[in-house]
Amino acid sequence: MEEADGSGGGIPSVLPLGSLISPSGNEVELPELDGKIIGLYFAANWYPKCEAFTPALAAAYQQLRERGAGFEVVFVSCDEDRPSFERFHRAMPWPAVPFGDLRCKKSLSDMFRVEGIPRLVVLAPGGAEVVCPDAVELVHRYGDPAFPFTPARVAELEADERSKFASQTLEKLFSVSHVKNGGDEQVPIASLVGKTVGLYFSAHGCEPCAKFTARLAAIYGNLKGKSAAFEVVYIPMDKEEDGYERSRRGMPWLALPYDGGDGAQSRALARYFDVREIPTLVVIGPDGKTVTRDGRNLVNLYFDMAFPFTEEQVRLLQELEDEQAKGYAPSLRHAGHRHELSVVSEKSGGGPYVCCECDEQGFGWAYQCIACGYEIHLRCGRDVEAGGAVGAGQ
Repeated sequence: MEEADGSGGGIPSVLPLGSLISPSGNEVELPELDGKIIGLYFAANWYPKCEAFTPALAAAYQQLRERGAGFEVVFVSCDEDRPSFERFHRAMPWPAVPFGDLRCKKSLSDMFRVEGIPRLVVLAPGGAEVVCPDAVELVHRYGDPAFPFTPARVAELEADERSKFASQTLEKLFSVSHVKNGGDEQVPIASLVGKTVGLYFSAHGCEPCAKFTARLAAIYGNLKGKSAAFEVVYIPMDKEEDGYERSRRGMPWLALPYDGGDGAQSRALARYFDVREIPTLVVIGPDGKTVTRDGRNLVNLYFDMAFPFTEEQVRLLQELEDEQAKGYAPSLRHAGHRHELSVVSEKSGGGPYVCCECDEQGFGWAYQCIACGYEIHLRCGRDVEAGGAVGAGQ
């Protein structure tokens, strides 16, 4: 463990102030932290990643409190004004450094070299040692089992994770024995064994989800038309049953049953596959092992040709793309940009990007503006050129 860069005087040296403040505005005396492992939570309400992480941390915190684990969190606000701080703090079950104590907040930020948020610095009891310089990733991946966030505990969790993945089967992934089809009929999980199965994490009211659902539905129909051994199961991230039912109406595949609002099965699967955003498409192979967690990007890049989503299939598609790229003009002018665009590959400056023409994922091959980073798919450049929309630009 690293030493905190204080004077070695315990919690008062790390938190040089008289008291903290609770979400309701009451004072919390520092002695209440004695003997506890402390997480200093640097965050701000204006940053979406903080808003997304706070509920995960709160869930772990409540579980640890119920177990009497001796863990406390202290919110160190990076908010720009007091109303924002108070609004954000009210959504948290732990105390905070008072908003007006700028000296303490700056001291903590400097002491732990905080350069980005969210950040969760975990301190040993007494505050003299840093147990984990940033436990955000651990809370995302493991939740409350990550406690006490030590290297030894992380090693145990990673070993357990490797063991679970090695013995993974489709039936073991689910705590239920059936999923539902569009007619609300039960379909045994066992009937999916031997197929390539996409676990589709999505929710109603999510615009990227709605867009990807339409694309995935078209590809699902194409593959079903070819009698491909492919199935999709909707893993609902909806908070309410009405949203769940609305989502299902636009999906031609199977769905995990709605479980009353706590979403225990969906949350367990999301944590197991480390799902950080939606939509996400995790692909399970016929042997029950994980093929890829990047199904969404593969669908966007290669459509139904991505099936069965294996590394071998992706390699073949990339080789095909390399060959097809030889038939494209080395440069062109695009109506959406004022500079000339040149062909680039993964080996010559290309990489992951979002196409500025169709707003979809791309990788490697692209028409790119070297000066500005403007990029479009090769196919989008050809499609626009064929439509007569290519010109000198703006």
